[in-house]
Amino acid sequence: MELYKLSALDTIEKLKSKEISPLDCIDSLIDRIQKIDNNINALPTLCIERAKDHAKKIMEKEINQRGILYGLPITIKDLIDVSGVRCTSGSPIFKNRIAEKSDLLVEKIESEGGIIYAMSNTPEFGAGANTFNEVFGKTLNPWDTSKSVAGSSGGAAAALVTGMAWLAHGSDFGGSLRNPASFCSVVGLRPSPGRVASTASGIIDQTLGVNGPMARNILDLALFFDAMIGENYKDPVSLPKPKETFLSHAKEKRKPLKVAISKDLGLPPVDRIIREKITSIGVDLEKNGIIVEEAHPDLSKAPLINQTLRAYSFYVNLKSQYINNRGSLKPEVIWNIEKGRSLSIDDLQKAQNGRVELYNNMQNFFDDYDLLLCPTTIVPPFPVDERYLKNCDGIEFSNYVEWLNIVSAITLTSSPALSLPCGFTDKGLPIGLQIVARYRNEGNLLSGAAFIEENINFQNPIPIVQFCWAIKHPGSSVPENPSP
Repeated sequence: MELYKLSALDTIEKLKSKEISPLDCIDSLIDRIQKIDNNINALPTLCIERAKDHAKKIMEKEINQRGILYGLPITIKDLIDVSGVRCTSGSPIFKNRIAEKSDLLVEKIESEGGIIYAMSNTPEFGAGANTFNEVFGKTLNPWDTSKSVAGSSGGAAAALVTGMAWLAHGSDFGGSLRNPASFCSVVGLRPSPGRVASTASGIIDQTLGVNGPMARNILDLALFFDAMIGENYKDPVSLPKPKETFLSHAKEKRKPLKVAISKDLGLPPVDRIIREKITSIGVDLEKNGIIVEEAHPDLSKAPLINQTLRAYSFYVNLKSQYINNRGSLKPEVIWNIEKGRSLSIDDLQKAQNGRVELYNNMQNFFDDYDLLLCPTTIVPPFPVDERYLKNCDGIEFSNYVEWLNIVSAITLTSSPALSLPCGFTDKGLPIGLQIVARYRNEGNLLSGAAFIEENINFQNPIPIVQFCWAIKHPGSSVPENPSP
């Protein structure tokens, strides 16, 4: 079997036994990228020589000194810095920028034996849940290349599903990691704020934007999460690493006793196909002996709070670019900065107080439930040429973030959440299930998600196999069990 078809955990076992080397892994990925990426544009910046140099240094170490990733190659989203590598943030302002120093997170991943070999595509400054920019162009959805991969971690998700990555770094403010996982049929985790340390910038104690892992399955995801977490004095909100690994939690696959399920979190609209899928998941969970109740906390104030705090963050982080390079910014970024500029101190006070209320509503909700389940995205993948989703179920959206309420509401509560593939539409487009847990309770989240992944038959084909078939048979419907 080609290496790229293996799970991350299985590949690492081969690295540990020295059956393969980190250089073998890099060569396998290079071959895969050369065959695939011209079809989807997920990894526009490669740093292969840097990766090989790092691999050789890792290979000089004893096996037990190579970190928990043992030399496994990793992609990094083009929003954080990797030293010596072109890092653009998807913006023409930085199209030729070479980073001088790596972000804290990159240093942490490399200290655990991860090898950075590529930067994944992202919209400009991560703004907009559709991955396109003026530097590298669009990333296309592997399941249907006329469709979007969402965003802003779209390149990461597309690389995973096509076998160009075993593990991928993503980031999430208003669903930027969960949305692409849903649209591409991979797994993405937005952890509790502080779990993953990163270089401080902008708002030093911000808890809205976080970094997190993406993978093809829950166990691989948990492994990568373990490699990312830990306290760092340079990040004032970072948390110590727990004694028990998150991979061990995921391997337990504990069955939740009681879960809440919601078709829209009280924040409509949601497409009928998605609502029906969520309802069917509730039925399947009950068949597995889990108590399922339709319920959700009161998150009704979340949309307004999100737009206020998001705009403030954009103004703080991008004001200088607005002043000096306004003509190079896309309209959605300009809109968000200008919205931030117009805020009053009373607007911020109201938003901050409202967020406390949302946080308390969510954490109190978990006094009665182990997990909360709802859609990740309100629609299946939409056409890639649409800058953002304009309407759903008869409701028109007035801006580019309104269609993201079902994920941005969870962001405001600080609860960890992940997107798990849960099947396809009759047109072969992926659907994601969002699973949410209490603040800092990633152990229960990963364990419960692993149980659901293993015991609920979502009839997900192996993504890489399905994509290979689609490339060989363009324009044809993919059979239920395609052969590679």
